[in-house]
Amino acid sequence: MISNFRIKASVLSALLLASSCTMPAQGPLPEPPLLRSKPETQAQGDADVVVYGATASGVMAAVAAAKQGANVVLLEPGNHVGGMLSGGLGRTDIDGQEHLIGGLALEFFRRAGKHYGKDVAWIFEPHVAEETLKSLLAEQKVPVKFGQLLASIEKSDGRIRSLKTTDGNNYSAKVFIDATYEGDLMKAAGVAYSVGREGRDTYGEALAGRRDLLRSNHQVNFPISPWKDGKLLPYITAEENLAPTGVGDGKIQAYNFRLCLTNVPENRIPIAQPEGYDPGRYELLRRCFEVGGEKVNGILGIKPMPNGKSDVNAGAPISLNLLGANQDYPDGSLERRKEIWKEHLDWTHGLVYFVQNDPCVPESVRKKYSEWGLCKDEFTDTGGWPHQLYIREARKMKGEYLLTQRDLMEDLRKNDRIGIAGYNIDIREVQWVSMRTYFFPKAEDQVYMEGYLSHPVKPWDIPYRALLPRFSECRNLLVPVCISASTIAFASFRMEPQFMVAGQAAGTAAALASKAGIAVHDVPIAELQKCLRDGGQILDL
Repeated sequence: MISNFRIKASVLSALLLASSCTMPAQGPLPEPPLLRSKPETQAQGDADVVVYGATASGVMAAVAAAKQGANVVLLEPGNHVGGMLSGGLGRTDIDGQEHLIGGLALEFFRRAGKHYGKDVAWIFEPHVAEETLKSLLAEQKVPVKFGQLLASIEKSDGRIRSLKTTDGNNYSAKVFIDATYEGDLMKAAGVAYSVGREGRDTYGEALAGRRDLLRSNHQVNFPISPWKDGKLLPYITAEENLAPTGVGDGKIQAYNFRLCLTNVPENRIPIAQPEGYDPGRYELLRRCFEVGGEKVNGILGIKPMPNGKSDVNAGAPISLNLLGANQDYPDGSLERRKEIWKEHLDWTHGLVYFVQNDPCVPESVRKKYSEWGLCKDEFTDTGGWPHQLYIREARKMKGEYLLTQRDLMEDLRKNDRIGIAGYNIDIREVQWVSMRTYFFPKAEDQVYMEGYLSHPVKPWDIPYRALLPRFSECRNLLVPVCISASTIAFASFRMEPQFMVAGQAAGTAAALASKAGIAVHDVPIAELQKCLRDGGQILDL
């Protein structure tokens, strides 16, 4: 499988010369890159590959590595596999890009389709997603260790040697993969990263930085005041604290929980009043109803799914998205993350109860939402509430190649491509803001939403280098979720199918590197691309 790396000096010289030439814009590399580290031939560790994080990307990475003959262990801090794919995101974000999804990702969607008697299913119930992923792991005999939260790592000579979890378990391997949404293993390994949006000048991106406040369907289109008793309402950013348009402020788009609700009576769990419920927490929404009445639509964003269920996403200016409450999450302690997680879940529970019961909500709206409840057959160990917070963006690696807006719009083709992306640049709202608004002959503060961006892109290549930390920082780590990208580029990449595509590539590369005893940076691109094509990955338009 691996090319012979005991290359004679003359051949090495030729490779070095070739590496200094301008590479063609298309086509695989014609030969392996020059090795930057000596092969390690001795056996290392309990496994060939350890994958940290059983997101959909992590599952694909583990399965792909096992298919290449690697001994793999999949570690998951929680109790489920699949991340958002099985955590409530039942309506796949594909945006007409189905033809770019191949390999193990397409295998997943085909198996989900088989469950419903279809060739392929892009819409599926959470439990179907998790069972499908478990079957893929079981077929490759990949052990999954749950409750394995990273505590520390041992690292030497630029390599992670072992990973220790909070319960005292140690896992050593030749190659590690960080497939978490947070990038915790990446950080522990000393890999450079960023959090939040950059300014236009950082990478020369016209779409970067703080957004203009424009009227749209992702805007508070009712004139409501942000003040109460002389103070701004919770979660509101004061106008004087806004960064100028186009300037970076390190802020991230909102998180939420994607609910799976049902209107089938025999499967429905009614939404009870939350403990410590405070309807005043939804004052912004009350004011929207006060001004707009029945015109206030889409609060729960109900979209149909099989068997009388619905994937419920944020569908209105005041909805399941809790703007501004997640800023501490990416670099937060475990305790702080738990607080943020609970704050979002409490917001979600209270919001659903509010729109079903509060007298300020028009009767027709209450009636529409009251027929929906949690599902008895979904998220059975968490009372029907999703087990995964929708972490749309957290840390972003600064690796061997950093993707920017240019890579999505101009420099589309890469000779080290491991997959093709094509979803819109999609950034959900970042913050509610108070802005002085002028209506002759008066002026008053009103609530706006800031941060939303949706911009089309052409299909663009995902380069292998974007999965790699800088060689000087870590030589045996791959990062298929928190890839090396700006906020703008990550916003096009961040969909589950593309995480899965990158996961398959990371697992395949990890297996090749572990077998040859080389750095992940030295995996021959031509060999990697051949394995990916053999596995059904789409590398050519």
